[in-house]
Amino acid sequence: MATQTITTLSVENQTFYDRALLERLLPELHFYNDGKKKKVPKGKGTKIEWRKFASLAIPKAPLTEGTTPNGSSLSITSLIAELSQYGDFVEISDVLDMQSKDPVITETSQLLGEQAALLVDTKIRDVVTAGTNVRFVGGKTGRSELTASDVLTGEEVKKAVRDLRKNNAKTFADGYFHAVISPEQAYDLMSDTADGGWIDANKYTDNKKLLKGEIGEYAGARFMTSSNTATGTGASDATVHLGVIYGKDSYGVPEIGEGSAAKPSIIVKAQGSAGTADPLNQRSTIGWKNFFESKILEQNAIVRIETGISA
Repeated sequence: MATQTITTLSVENQTFYDRALLERLLPELHFYNDGKKKKVPKGKGTKIEWRKFASLAIPKAPLTEGTTPNGSSLSITSLIAELSQYGDFVEISDVLDMQSKDPVITETSQLLGEQAALLVDTKIRDVVTAGTNVRFVGGKTGRSELTASDVLTGEEVKKAVRDLRKNNAKTFADGYFHAVISPEQAYDLMSDTADGGWIDANKYTDNKKLLKGEIGEYAGARFMTSSNTATGTGASDATVHLGVIYGKDSYGVPEIGEGSAAKPSIIVKAQGSAGTADPLNQRSTIGWKNFFESKILEQNAIVRIETGISA
C-alpha cells in the first residue's frame, strides 16, 4: 500500500480541512451574516454587481376617465465592487507526521479560518463604517470634539433609529434593525438607567431566535458586540468607538459557499514539493486564499454612531 502524503490528499481529507477552516470562519462574521449576498461565479472576472431599483413616485393626480396615464419608468442603479485577492499560509516543520489527519494540521486549518474571518469582517467593517450618515453623541458636531464622557446612551440609539425610519430603511425579517457595537459601548448602553431602557437577550419573552453574539435589544434595534469595531481619536486623544446601526440590504458581500469564488480555498503543500528549495524535505505549508470586497448599497440605511467610552 502506498503511503499517503499531503500531495495525495484524498477527497475526504481535503473536505475535512475545508470544513475545519469554514467552521472557524463563518460563526465569527457578524457583519457578513447581515450583508446582501451575491454569488461570484468562477471564471467571470473579479467584479461583482448589485442592481438597485429605485422606488416609484406616487401619482400626483387622479386618473382621467378614458385616458391612459403617462406611466412610470424604472430607475435601476448598478453598484459594482472590484474584488481583491487575499491569503496567507503557515510553514510546518518536518517533525509533523503527515500520514494522517494530524491534530496540528486541523488546528492550523482552524486558525487560518479564524484569520480569514477577521479579514472578511474587517473589510466589511471598514466599508460600512465609512458611510455618510453619522451621529456624534452628546450634541457634538465632529469626532475631534468627543470626550470620554460622551458615551452611548439609549437616547442616542433612539435618535439613530429615528433617522433610519425617516429614511425608510427596511428592517430585517425579525422586524428589527441590527447593530454592531464595541464591548465598551455595550457596557455604557447597558448602564443607562433611563426609563424604558435596555432589554437583555436572556430576558426575551417571545422566544425569538438569537443572532450570533447578540446581547439584547433597544428602541427597535438588536445589538451584537464585536472586539473588531473601528476606533478613532477624539478630543485630548480620547479613544472614539464607531458603532453602526443598519437595515436590511444596506450593504452587499460576495457569497461564501459552494460554487462561489469568494469561498476561501485551503492549500496544502507537502514536504519536498518545493524541489531544490527544500532539499531535505523539511517543510510543508498550509494556507488559504480568496477574493473579497464589500459595497454599501444604500447609504440611508446605515447610521454610524461615534462615541467616547467610560472605561
